[in-house]
Amino acid sequence: MKKYVIIALVAFTAMVSVKASAQGKIAHISASQLLQLMPEAQTASKQLEEYAAGLEKEQRALVDEYTKQMRSFDSLAAKMTPAVQETKAKEIQATQKRIQDFNAGAETKVGEKKQELLKPVLDKAKKAIEDVAKEKGYAYVIDNSEGLLLVFPAADDLMAPVKTKLGIK
Repeated sequence: MKKYVIIALVAFTAMVSVKASAQGKIAHISASQLLQLMPEAQTASKQLEEYAAGLEKEQRALVDEYTKQMRSFDSLAAKMTPAVQETKAKEIQATQKRIQDFNAGAETKVGEKKQELLKPVLDKAKKAIEDVAKEKGYAYVIDNSEGLLLVFPAADDLMAPVKTKLGIK
């Protein structure tokens, strides 16, 4: 009798492991290569380059203004009164600050514009990957260009129980 229980247990374990491996099919794709191939991504990239070029033009204008102020100050400093020198120095510092603020803001603006332009493209690519994965029966799709998990069953999301275990709301 003990022999039959062991055989039944082994058979049951084998069936469960076969079923579990059939549900966990894994595929891979290079999402970055896919994005490079999408015409929408190429259009977004061109728009981003044009936007960045416009910001760069504005930055060059600020730098030109700063350079002009510095040259003027250097050439006329000997003829200026200390009060005028101080005023001109403050103007130059204000222009320097505007350049720094502009540069910091420009980086943020370019990042935001990139997100804005690429989000629809990324969403479209992800939807296509999800649809194909579903059609082909893949539960997981790994982005082999960056090692990211792109498709996963909703039941496998462990965020809620882990947060509960850690006492995070």
